[in-house]
Amino acid sequence: MQTTENTALLVVDIQGKLARLVNKSEQCIANTIKLIECCQILSIPVVVLEQNPKGLGATVPEITASLQNARYFEKFAFSGLGEPAIRDYITSLNRQHWLVAGIEAHICVYQTARDLLKEQLDVALVSDCVASRLQANVDLAVQNLREQGALITSVEMCVYELLTTSQSPYFKAVLEKIK
Repeated sequence: MQTTENTALLVVDIQGKLARLVNKSEQCIANTIKLIECCQILSIPVVVLEQNPKGLGATVPEITASLQNARYFEKFAFSGLGEPAIRDYITSLNRQHWLVAGIEAHICVYQTARDLLKEQLDVALVSDCVASRLQANVDLAVQNLREQGALITSVEMCVYELLTTSQSPYFKAVLEKIK
C-alpha cells in the first residue's frame, strides 16, 4: 500500500515544445501540477527528469513554478534508469512505491516505469498525468504497463489513498489543490 513514507513521484520529460504538442496537453500539465502540489504538501519526494534539455527545452514553466525542493536530472537515455545518477538517486531515496507522470507515455514514461518494475519497485502510472501525441500510444503504454504489474491510477485516486482519512492534518490543504 502506498503511504507518504514509502512513496515518491517521478515526473518524466514534460518539457519544451513537445509538452504543447501531445494530446490533451493542457489537461496533462494541469493534472501534473495538482499531483506535484499534493505530493509536496504530503512531504513526498519529487524527482523531475528532462530529456536532453539543451536540445528539447526545459520543463515547462507552469510545472517549474509549482516545484519546491524537487531534484532535477538531465538524461539522454529514454529510460530514466538508463542514467546511473538517476538510478543511484532513486535507490538512495529508499521508496518502494513510485507515482509516474509525464510524456511521452509510450517512450520515456513507458521505459522508465518498466525499468522501475524490473527493479522490483511498485509503479502507479497516474493516467491523467501522462500523454503522447497520439492517444493510441497512451493506450498501448497503459496496457503494457498494466500487464507488467503497474497500478493504473489517477491524481485523485492516488492522493486520497495517500491521505487515508479525512481526519488527516493535510486533508484541507490537499482538497484545495484537487478541487
